[in-house]
Amino acid sequence: MVAQLLTYNGQVAIVTGAGGGLGRAYALMFGSRGAKVVVNDLGGDTKGQGQSSRAADKVVEEIRQAGGIAVANYDSVEDGDKIVQTALDNFGRVDILVNNAGILRDKSFPRTSDTDWDLVQRVHLRGSFMVTRAAFPVMKKQKFGRIIMTASTSGIFGNFGQANYSAAKLGLLGLSNTVSIEGQKYNIHCNTIAPVSGTRMTEGILPPDLFDEFKPEFVAPLVLWLCHEDCEDTGGLFLTAGGWYGKFRWECTNGVMCRKSREEMVTPEVVRDHWDMITDFSHSYNPESGQEATAHLVGALQEMDSAGDTSSENTSASVPPSASPSATTGPMSAVGVKVQPKTFTYTFKDVILYALGVGVSTKDENGLQFLYENSEGFSPLPTFCVVPAQAVMMDGALWSSIPGWSVDLSKLLHGEMYIELMKPLPSSATLSTDMEVVEVLDKGSGAVLTADTISRNESGEPLFRTQWSLFVVGEGNFGGPRKSTKAVPLMDHPSRAPDASEEVVTGVDQAALYRLSGDLNPLHIDPSFAAMGGFAQPILHGLCFYGIIGRAILKHYCGSDPTRFKAMKTRFARPVIPGQRLVVDMWKEGSRVYFTCTVKDTGKVCLTGGYVDIINQELSTAAADDVSSTAERTVACAGLFEEMTKKVADNSDLADKVKAVFLWNINKNKSLAAQWTVDLRKGPGKVYTGLPNDGVKPSVTLTLEDEDMVALGTGKLNPQKAFMSGKLKVSGNVMLTQKLQHLLKPQAKI
Repeated sequence: MVAQLLTYNGQVAIVTGAGGGLGRAYALMFGSRGAKVVVNDLGGDTKGQGQSSRAADKVVEEIRQAGGIAVANYDSVEDGDKIVQTALDNFGRVDILVNNAGILRDKSFPRTSDTDWDLVQRVHLRGSFMVTRAAFPVMKKQKFGRIIMTASTSGIFGNFGQANYSAAKLGLLGLSNTVSIEGQKYNIHCNTIAPVSGTRMTEGILPPDLFDEFKPEFVAPLVLWLCHEDCEDTGGLFLTAGGWYGKFRWECTNGVMCRKSREEMVTPEVVRDHWDMITDFSHSYNPESGQEATAHLVGALQEMDSAGDTSSENTSASVPPSASPSATTGPMSAVGVKVQPKTFTYTFKDVILYALGVGVSTKDENGLQFLYENSEGFSPLPTFCVVPAQAVMMDGALWSSIPGWSVDLSKLLHGEMYIELMKPLPSSATLSTDMEVVEVLDKGSGAVLTADTISRNESGEPLFRTQWSLFVVGEGNFGGPRKSTKAVPLMDHPSRAPDASEEVVTGVDQAALYRLSGDLNPLHIDPSFAAMGGFAQPILHGLCFYGIIGRAILKHYCGSDPTRFKAMKTRFARPVIPGQRLVVDMWKEGSRVYFTCTVKDTGKVCLTGGYVDIINQELSTAAADDVSSTAERTVACAGLFEEMTKKVADNSDLADKVKAVFLWNINKNKSLAAQWTVDLRKGPGKVYTGLPNDGVKPSVTLTLEDEDMVALGTGKLNPQKAFMSGKLKVSGNVMLTQKLQHLLKPQAKI
């Protein structure tokens, strides 16, 4: 079988510095493959001195003698518009640009003069910029272009005596990467090569035997392929020498967070003591974009904050007077903003459309339960509740209601998502949803806005609540609190192997279908818009694969019964591309299923800290609300809450005195094992397992280990000492905890 010959018939290629060496090899090969070639060369020496038309004319003559078409150009690359105009005057278009022109003025760093520095920068970096800037609008109008920047291993790794050259060459890589991002929506691809070749610039630098082996003709095939219309690569860096070709990528260690909270300072000694972990490449990752690298760093900060929220006192950081946040302007002005209730009506068609959007198929077991309105048990998926909640988020009322802060929506990222169902979702309904901004955190690199919604049916009964954690890039350092007192916490999965795993293949049109459920952000459908956001192609909605994972857990642990699906929380760590394969790993402990989700194609985790709270099959609804249920007998302190239940029942006026809701989080080995709500808003009070069942936010949340709760309730642990030592974490109105002494042993006053 004969491979199809790559041709460039009718295309116009500009090659700078084409009078010899690499540029000549490119020009000759383009000419032999049907391209019309503009051979640019100033005709100077390797130091940038002198000028002559001879070099360019000679190459043009070679191309013509071989039957090709070429014209010469003798302008400096700093006059890039003149070079491009030569192509337009002779051929009417520009399809390919190879930025190859370069000079050397090697000196050891202390001996490098201003002239040595400036000339090299002007030819390599500024010259490539000038020619590319002139060609870009032409390519944009054509909806096609291929651009090559020429870097060097000296730029990547450095080289003695080439400070000026190496700086310019690495600068070209940055220029290329940005041009590739901005050009992608116009089908303009830009790649960088770092060739090692025997030319007049490397003569005397390369050993003689390598000089002869590393012929320019071995570099030209890579350049021609990268410039072909069939090549889809852009933003790449490629190394080549002597017929060997490879793609270069960055590698970074996973690193280590050297502080436990935003308030903690890092000393040089701490860095020294963690140096082995900082430099350990046995655990590393390969960022493919600036956004991905930033996401890794932001993820480390968020993990630190989450750890701080669950392992240290949940009180806001003190703010220095000089950094005191304004409550009337800036991000803090959003706190307390409420959106008027918004009505949302959905029918069985919306329910089915959402199910299709998250991958439900008629081939699935129980698939018709979510796809066919006449099916027995037809109902929405539990995660459908994000649709009416997002309708409030998307209509702009929230952002226009913030009095002193204008949010750039292009800088808005979805950080975390929580849903909680109080009642099963009906197959059709008219809901009223209200929203409130409950918290804005200062994360340095941005602001995190936390908003709660509650959706009620026409009778006013709450059906579900959601919590949105939104990261606004670049809006940090306003002096606001660092730690959350309102966000539903993330949870780490158990350290053992997963109890179950499932692989799900997303469809290439998954985002196109899911967007019909209300999220019409062009980031998920328009390649040009995605490119503006730094993505090589449109990405999948985070809430789409949130729903996909929720469906997998519903199948594995709820028997596809939505009434057993109570709540779901996770963090969005990395984007997913439609068509990629997802692997969800699951761990079940009691009534909680922990999970992570990984993109199998890349090995990168896209959802972290996730869990779903379920109602176990063996428990009735009443049993789930009973403090003596099977699920809660796994903690030793269950008896204390049984005593609380009796005391509340025996003291009917207690609630009238307290008027508060307390949520107890009971941990085992730092993982949530059980929850109790003590509702003392009005008499008679109630004590039951789980979160408040009417969607109300707890007045106070208390978190501690099971054994510490037993010690607290029996008087063996002093509450003040427990709080100061970090064993007892309290968020919300701390003063209300004093009223709990009526429910605990007299000696365990809080």
